[in-house]
Amino acid sequence: MCENKSLNQAANNADQNKIDKDDSTELTPMQNKDQEIIELKKSLDRFIQITSKINEFLWSVIYVDGIEDVFYTLSLEKITGYTPEELKKMPGRGLNLVFGEDAALVKDKLSQFEKDPNQLSIDLIYRIVKKSGEPVWLKESIVVERDKFGKITRYDGIVSDISEIKKIEDALKKSEDSLVQSNKSKDRFISIISHDLRAPFTSILGFAEILLNESDLSANDKREYLNYIYESSQNQLQLVNYLLDYSRLQTGRTKLELQRIKAKTLVYSCVSALTGNAMRKDITIKTFAPADIHIQADERLITQALTNLLSNAIKFTEEGKSIEVSVNVFKKGWIEFVVKDEGLGISEANKPKIFQFDQKISTEGTKGEKGTGLGLTLVKEIIEKHNGDIWFYSELGNGSEFHFTISEATNTIILVEDENASMILWKKLINRNLPNFEVITASNGYEAIGIIQKQIPTIVVTDHQMPLMNGIQLITSLRKKDENFRIPVIVISGVEIEEIKEKYLKLGVETILSKPVDLKQFQEILLKLAN
Repeated sequence: MCENKSLNQAANNADQNKIDKDDSTELTPMQNKDQEIIELKKSLDRFIQITSKINEFLWSVIYVDGIEDVFYTLSLEKITGYTPEELKKMPGRGLNLVFGEDAALVKDKLSQFEKDPNQLSIDLIYRIVKKSGEPVWLKESIVVERDKFGKITRYDGIVSDISEIKKIEDALKKSEDSLVQSNKSKDRFISIISHDLRAPFTSILGFAEILLNESDLSANDKREYLNYIYESSQNQLQLVNYLLDYSRLQTGRTKLELQRIKAKTLVYSCVSALTGNAMRKDITIKTFAPADIHIQADERLITQALTNLLSNAIKFTEEGKSIEVSVNVFKKGWIEFVVKDEGLGISEANKPKIFQFDQKISTEGTKGEKGTGLGLTLVKEIIEKHNGDIWFYSELGNGSEFHFTISEATNTIILVEDENASMILWKKLINRNLPNFEVITASNGYEAIGIIQKQIPTIVVTDHQMPLMNGIQLITSLRKKDENFRIPVIVISGVEIEEIKEKYLKLGVETILSKPVDLKQFQEILLKLAN
């Protein structure tokens, strides 16, 4: 009995627990409604958060009993600059924002779409003008609902800002067009060059065959034929050299080895190389190049460019006339070279072709001098590799003048010294003797290397004994980074010069001063190297 009573009690308790549990989870209709509203509000909040962050906005238009109900997500303002309230008040719900030349096309497409009862969606790409005045590319996808008569009863749309995508597309299109044009130009160029490479061999082989087979030729005839062969061979060699140089520059195989070059020295060197050509035509070459102007350039390439311009000037100038070569400051940081002649000039038809490698122009000089037609193309490539500009003025029958700009080499001295007192002394002496020079200080070799890699100095003044890296290690490191390192170096040493002299001489450093330094000697060397 006791056992049965206990079992009955347990069953009653279980039933009661079940009733209690059922009562605790059951909601009234009002509670269910409230719960749905809470969940709906959560979903709406999440929707608003998502749509406010993305670069798109949604919109909807519903017609109920002839009344238009318009809705925009808040991200509308992020894309257009206008709030939903502002856009609703505009005629055509913002169609007037569409960019001028796109507006007619958009309106026409929308009109055709709305009239066709079978169309339920449309995609549009167009530009609008934001409230700020900035143009923006948009992509709009619209879907509609129609009644049984085909009349639209609802619009839903999503609008995306595709400005960045359009920029990428435009860049790719320009790149594609450029590559297509480049390939066409190269095809024309190869066609021209293949003809020019073959043509002279007719003369070379023809005259060589005559010389080999006809033993009774006079000495004058032999000399004349050999001259033809020599001139043709020289011209072909120059053409091949130009092609190789142009190819190396185009492919990046020729790297600029920038140096500080005295403009006056460069001009005199180029003029000297062509003095014989000028004398044979009784042409006077006048030069104007201030001694204090220096440029930062690859000496071999810039010499080639200036020599080519001078050679052309001589080639196209009549006997007894003159050529002018001048150098001057163009603007801050840039030096201008000008080569002016009194020659034949360039026709209007040929002016656009002058620098085009696929539009080869080869005109004989005033005494029948031959040319490759590629010289100016190579000059332009050299100047542009130096980040300079080249242009010309010419009038047929009244000569030409070619201008180009090259970076100016700044007057800078790198002073490498770890002792503060010595640094102050050397800096004071430099400022006194070279007031137009900037002095940049470095407390060790590593710091100096970093500076020199960014800016080519006029002179490096360094102590031999420094922490981390001594003078020999500094110059050795600079040589490894640039085999043609030609910057003058003054080494100041506290140890016996003979112990280190040979090592410095192998590195190309000839000026080694022993402590205590003769200040007068230091100043004299400084002035000599600066000029």
